[in-house]
Amino acid sequence: MSEQKRIPQHVAIIMDGNGRWAELRGKERCEGHAAGVEPVRASLRAAVRHGVKFLTLYAFSTENWGRPAAEVEALMELFCQSVANEAPELVRQGVRVRMIGERSRFSDKVQKALSEIESLTARGETLTLILALNYSSRSEITRAMQRIARRVAAGELRAEDIGEETVSQALDTAPYPDPDLIIRTSGEQRLSNFLLWQASYAELWFPEVLWPDFTEEEFDRAIEEYARRDRRFGLVKGK
Repeated sequence: MSEQKRIPQHVAIIMDGNGRWAELRGKERCEGHAAGVEPVRASLRAAVRHGVKFLTLYAFSTENWGRPAAEVEALMELFCQSVANEAPELVRQGVRVRMIGERSRFSDKVQKALSEIESLTARGETLTLILALNYSSRSEITRAMQRIARRVAAGELRAEDIGEETVSQALDTAPYPDPDLIIRTSGEQRLSNFLLWQASYAELWFPEVLWPDFTEEEFDRAIEEYARRDRRFGLVKGK
């Protein structure tokens, strides 16, 4: 196998551990989220360096709305500030930003920030950064089933013709390949409602490091681990 073939095309990251990082240091949880910005930069640099083409970050789940209002507000403000601050560097690196999830629940300010960063980076060809915001895999699959049901009701599709590709094309992630490697920081070993359909054959890696301490070297280790895996997709090796 060539070195090039060992590089995952699509890496997805569950950025876990901001709150615990802050609590261990006697800080407010929002300070942990602020500290989580640099690992995003580091992951982008490493992904570009390795030739990864798609990087998905689980930035805000539908369940996160249940956190204290002050923490959610701080997260939204941090996101808007980060978009403004990081846009020039993203453009320079050739990073195109896209979003999956339901953006309608966000404030006008956040939706405007999203639209602006997507527009500013639209011509990026080096890497596509996919932000999972107000995202839930179960919600995504439910909405996909509704789309398919409407097509059947309209006579555009026969129920017996529904296949895996039909479902994949109805998901938020339809324009993108399934992830090859999913990383979850902080040592927790679960997907937490993230890319459940798309993760069917993804390699999983669970480093102990909390997200604010995730570095380019940690990303490199994930790529090295991926290169050691024997991906058979349910088949027998050599077949």
